[in-house]
Amino acid sequence: MALITADRERFPDTPWQLVETHHEPGNAGTLETLFALGNGHLGIRGAHWAASDAELPGSFINGLHEIWDIKHAENAFGFARTGQRIIYIPDANNFTVIIDGETLSLAESDVLDYRRAVDFATGIYECRVTWHCRSGATVTTTERRAVGFASRGSLGISLEVASDREISADVTSSVINRQDQPVEDHSAHDPRRAGRHAGRVLLPVRTDGGDGSLRLSWQAAESGQRVGMAVDHWTSTGQQCFETVAGEDDSSVRYVLAVRAGEPFRLEKSVSYAAGRGVQDSEHDAAETAEAGLRPVEDIFTESREHYREYWATSDIVVGGQPQLQQAIRWNLFQLAQATARADVAGIPAKGVTGSGYEGHYFWDQEVYLLPYLTYTNPDAARQVLEFRHDMLPAAKIRAKELSVDGALFPWRTINGLEASAYYAAGTAQFHIAAAIAFATSRYMWATGDEAFREGMGAELLIETARMWASLGFFGKDGLFHIHGVTGPDEYTAVVNDNLYTNVMARFNLSAAAAVEHPAIDDAERQLWVQAANRMQLPFDEDLEVYSQDNDFMTLEPWDWTTPRSKYPLLLHFHPLVIYRHQVLKQADTVLAMFLQWQDFTAEEKRRAFDFYDPITTGDSTLSACVQGIMAAEVGHPEAALDHFTNAAFIDLDDTHGNTIDGVHIASTGGVWSSLVCGFAGLRDQGHMPFFDPRLPAEWDSLTFHLKVRGRLLRVELDAGALTLSVRSGGPLDVDVRGRILRVGPEPLRVVLEPFECPEPTVFPGGPPTASLPVVHALG
Repeated sequence: MALITADRERFPDTPWQLVETHHEPGNAGTLETLFALGNGHLGIRGAHWAASDAELPGSFINGLHEIWDIKHAENAFGFARTGQRIIYIPDANNFTVIIDGETLSLAESDVLDYRRAVDFATGIYECRVTWHCRSGATVTTTERRAVGFASRGSLGISLEVASDREISADVTSSVINRQDQPVEDHSAHDPRRAGRHAGRVLLPVRTDGGDGSLRLSWQAAESGQRVGMAVDHWTSTGQQCFETVAGEDDSSVRYVLAVRAGEPFRLEKSVSYAAGRGVQDSEHDAAETAEAGLRPVEDIFTESREHYREYWATSDIVVGGQPQLQQAIRWNLFQLAQATARADVAGIPAKGVTGSGYEGHYFWDQEVYLLPYLTYTNPDAARQVLEFRHDMLPAAKIRAKELSVDGALFPWRTINGLEASAYYAAGTAQFHIAAAIAFATSRYMWATGDEAFREGMGAELLIETARMWASLGFFGKDGLFHIHGVTGPDEYTAVVNDNLYTNVMARFNLSAAAAVEHPAIDDAERQLWVQAANRMQLPFDEDLEVYSQDNDFMTLEPWDWTTPRSKYPLLLHFHPLVIYRHQVLKQADTVLAMFLQWQDFTAEEKRRAFDFYDPITTGDSTLSACVQGIMAAEVGHPEAALDHFTNAAFIDLDDTHGNTIDGVHIASTGGVWSSLVCGFAGLRDQGHMPFFDPRLPAEWDSLTFHLKVRGRLLRVELDAGALTLSVRSGGPLDVDVRGRILRVGPEPLRVVLEPFECPEPTVFPGGPPTASLPVVHALG
C-alpha cells in the first residue's frame, strides 16, 4: 500500500523537500521516520510536539545501548550470551501549548492550515499549523528543528506562537525519558522490531534545574553507559519562566504570558547531549560534558545549512526528466548523510539513528551497502567505519576461538563487538560478514590510495579474516576447497555447504590477503591462501548451466508461488524449516556475488543466473531490490532494472515492507546510490582502473553525479548517447569505458556509446508447484 506516491496532493513531489500539506490520522509513526533528523551520532524522530499527536516519538545516540543476558530455551556451547539494544535517550522534542485554556492538538483542535517539511538542502524541519481556537482566536504555531554537525551532540528547536488577537498562552517545554515508559513489546510478533527491557534501564545520576535550564544525566543499569544532557531556553520577549521542574523521567520548563497580535512569542530550546567514550572515561558528570556543547539555536540552524551546502555540492545525483524520482533519490541521499555524517569511529546501525528497529545493531549492511557510498563521497568517514571494525579485532579473535577457527570472526549483529544474534542459523552461520569487511577494506584502499591504512589496519583486517577462512574450510577428496555449514545472504536457505556467495567472497578475501606484503605472513601461510582461493568449490548445475546457490539448492522442492501475498514476508508466516527446504529466496545471493566479483564471471553466466534467480526471489528483504536492479541493468533487462530501482527508491517513502515505523532502511538507501552509480552508470571498481559500462533507462534524459577517486573529484554525466567525464579537482585519471582506456582531465571528455543489445530472457523449465503445502493445508 503506497503512502507518499498514493496522495501527491498531500505529499507533493518537490525536488528538495519532503512536504506534507495537510494532516490525516493514521501512519503517524511511519511519518515520524520519514521526517526524522540525524547526523550519524544523534537522531530525533519527526514526531509532532504534542504528546497526543505522536505515535512512536524518540531520540537516539548511535552506540548507546543496554545489555541483558540472553536466555536460550535450549542452550549450547558458543551461543550468543549478551543481548544489546539501542536506548531511547531522554527526548527534548515535547511541548504543551494551552491557548485561553484550550490544549492544542491535531487530534482534538480545529486546524485551519497545516504544512510541514524537511528540507534536504538545509537539514531543517519545519511544521506550521494555524488553529481556530475555541476562544475565537486564530493562532499559528511554527516549530523548527535541526541537529548540529560541527557539534554533533547539539539539537536546536524553536517554537513560535503568533495570534490575530491577544491571547493567554501557557507553554511547557519538556524532556521525557521514553526508555522507561510502559509500551507494548512489538518484537513478539515481528522479529524485525525492537523489544523492550523488563526492568528500569536509565538510572538517574543528576536531576538539576532552575531558571529555565536543565542539567540531567543517567546511567544504563547493566551496560553502565552514561548519557548527559544540558538544556537552555531563550525567549524573544525576555519572558522569565514560570516554573522549572527537574525529574528522573519528566523535566519541564513552563512559560505563562499574554501574547499580543503582531507580537509573536518565540521559545528557543538549545539541547546538548553527551555520550560515548569521552563521557565514559571522564571524571566529570555527563551533564557537565553536555553543558560545554550548548550552542545558540540559530547557530545550530546555520551549522546545518552550511553542512548541507557542502554536502550537496559533491554528493547530489541528478536524474533528468524524472521529478518524482528526483525527490525520492534526494530523500535517500539525505538519509545517507543523516546516518553517517558524524558517526565518527563507530558503526552505522541498520536503521541509522531514526528508530530502534533491529535493536540498533550493526550488520554486514554497512560494508556492502553503505561503504561504497561513503568511500566515493566521504572517504574519511569510510575510513572511520573500518577503524571501528578494526577496534573489534580483539573480541573477534576471541569469538573465532569459540567457533574453533583461527584469525578473527566478526559478530553477525552487534553494538559492542560481541555476538548478539540468538538465532545462529540466520546469524552466526553468516560467516560471509568477514569477507564483507575484507571487501570494504580492499575497496577503500583501492579508491583512496591510503598507504598508511593499507600497511596498518587494512593489512590486519585482510590477514585475520583470511586466517578464519583458511581454517573454516578444507580441501576435500576432490582436491577442491570447501566451506561447509554456513548461511549466505539469502536467509531463506540456511546452514548449507558451499554457498556460492560465501565461497566467491572468501576466495576474494584469501587472494587479497595473499597479495599483502606483511611480516605477519610467512610463505607457507601465503601458499595455503593461494591454493584455497584457486581451488575454491563453486557449485554449478550442468543441466541448467547456472551456478547453484549452494551444493544442494537445485535439488530442493520449488516453492508454491500461488501462496497469497498476505503470507509475505514468509518469515512471519512459515516455520524456518518449511522455508529452508524449498527453492525460494529472501534476497539476492548468487546474483549479489556476481555483482561484487564482476570480473570473475562471464556475461552469459551473469545473465543466466539473473534469469534463474530473479523470479524465485521474494524481495522480503529490503536489501534485495537494489542488487536485482543493478544486475538487471548489466545483463540487459532495462524494464526489470527500472522496476527494481523504483521499488528500492520508495521502500520507506511508501512503507512497502510495513516496518518503516521502526526507522529508515539505511542499507537500502545505500543500495539506491549503488543502483544509480553502479547500475545505470555501470561503475565497477577494484580492477586496473575505474570501469564504466552505462545503461541509462530510456525514460531518463540524463544522470549526473560526482565520485571522489584517488584524490580527484570525477564528474560523470550520462545521456542517451554518450558518457561525459571530467576531473574537477586533482590530476588526470585513467578510466575504462567499455574497454576503451581514456585519460580524463579538467576538460569534459565525451564518449559516444553504442546502443546496448538486450537479449531475450532465458526460459528455464518450470517444475511442478509444491505439493507439500496444499497437502498440509488439506490435512489441517
